[in-house]
Amino acid sequence: MGRRVGSMGRPGAAERARTLAYGVADGVLAVPGVPYAPVTAHVTDENGRPLLLIPTSSPVAAALQGEPDLPATLRISDVAPVALADRVRGRAWLHGWLTEVPAEGRRDAALRLSRLHPRPELLDLADDTEWTVLALEIAEVEIDDPWGTATLEPEEYEAAAPDPFVAIEAGILEHLDVAHRPELAALVGDRLGDRLGAPGGQAPVIRPLALDSYGMWLRCTYVNGSAAGEPFDLRVVFPEPVRDLHTLRCVYRRMLAPQAS
Repeated sequence: MGRRVGSMGRPGAAERARTLAYGVADGVLAVPGVPYAPVTAHVTDENGRPLLLIPTSSPVAAALQGEPDLPATLRISDVAPVALADRVRGRAWLHGWLTEVPAEGRRDAALRLSRLHPRPELLDLADDTEWTVLALEIAEVEIDDPWGTATLEPEEYEAAAPDPFVAIEAGILEHLDVAHRPELAALVGDRLGDRLGAPGGQAPVIRPLALDSYGMWLRCTYVNGSAAGEPFDLRVVFPEPVRDLHTLRCVYRRMLAPQAS
């Protein structure tokens, strides 16, 4: 990822970790002595505990047979929904202990998974032996993202909440990229002025990279790729944190409408 400029209104490390773990970003399980296992689908419960849907035939499920739990790490990579040259926005590592969700808890787990991942196999999960749901009891969380690195204790992680826009961020960013690139370019030009242009007066292409309740990241890329015009990420901070879609729309109208005039 390129250099970053701009003000730094931000969520805390625990909120960012809860957002990455929410279930939108892809996850891979790392268990000692077992090949890495991509997770078919995962979500977190109200306390941030990951619930993982995996095939019963997977090596991880086999290793758990006859064991009360297994040490494991859920590795999460957060990838921007907009097609960019460097799309990885952050990573998290959730270390802890894997257990199988008991039969009486599979229905609730299936409902929680299906809200974010509407998959046909979740309809009969309570009686389906082809799929297993695992829970990861958190012992420690690490995060590495545009604001740096942090290590969190489980209590700090559990006490936080994910960003309110995590489940709809992809759709918002894709809409901005398709319908509002000129307004985004004007917004960046208004904020950076003479610092924006590369030698020869070239202006960068502006693409939306990430959104949270405190602001958004924009990727600024020079087409010619010259050393003097390397890509950089600009943080645009909202006047105040927003927690619902109506307020977010109002903020966007104030920020973008003047640029379109």
